[in-house]
Amino acid sequence: MPKFLEEKLRAGAASKGLKGRRADRYVYGAMNNMGAMRGNKETAKGAEMEAKHRGDMEKYTGSVAGYKHSRPVRKVVKRTFGNA
Repeated sequence: MPKFLEEKLRAGAASKGLKGRRADRYVYGAMNNMGAMRGNKETAKGAEMEAKHRGDMEKYTGSVAGYKHSRPVRKVVKRTFGNA
């Protein structure tokens, strides 16, 4: 199953306040609806999505070990104003 997609959908379920079985139904129902899974089996489309995601992450971060993505951090300049 596309692990990155499951994690993303679980975060979405948590933000909607879903817990336990209701969160599972939300996650797997969404993956079934988009064609990434058929019941509890991963489809070819789901495997293709996972492979594409791994390739993209490898291209942008150089590694996909453990799905720890790191993006470059923008440096923010803190400005203070004398009369603010």
